Amino acid sequence: MTAFSPDATDWRILDILQRDGRAGFAELARAVSMSASAVTERVRRLEEAGVIQGYAAVVDPERLGLPILAFVRLRYPNGNYKPFHDLVAATPEILEAHHVTGDDCFVIKVAARSMRHLEEVSGRIGTLGSVTTSVVYSSPLPRRPLGR
Repeated sequence: MTAFSPDATDWRILDILQRDGRAGFAELARAVSMSASAVTERVRRLEEAGVIQGYAAVVDPERLGLPILAFVRLRYPNGNYKPFHDLVAATPEILEAHHVTGDDCFVIKVAARSMRHLEEVSGRIGTLGSVTTSVVYSSPLPRRPLGR
């Protein structure tokens, strides 16, 4: 796969859209001093290249009754990943899962209603291997737009 090489204008458009996915073409055009049709074409090109993969709302789990955020590290004992993928698909509390290097095989981001709920979710994950859970105290940088 060849990497896409955005220019300075593309980066500015990406920065704006990462901060506000609802920004319209007219707003983007003003920000980069181009016509709306030129910006529309650039956004289409970024989408077709797979640089922009979609648009989504940023949801606050705490406001939805999920105030506990944790990272669960899983040491998975074998190379058959189907049970892991099945568990991830069946567990809505799992927000992210990353296959990593090191002693742990997976780092899993979990949102929970309570410590008891977190214990239940960690227990389900623990059926696949050894787990270590770290509860998040705070997130000084919860999300950062990708930049150059």
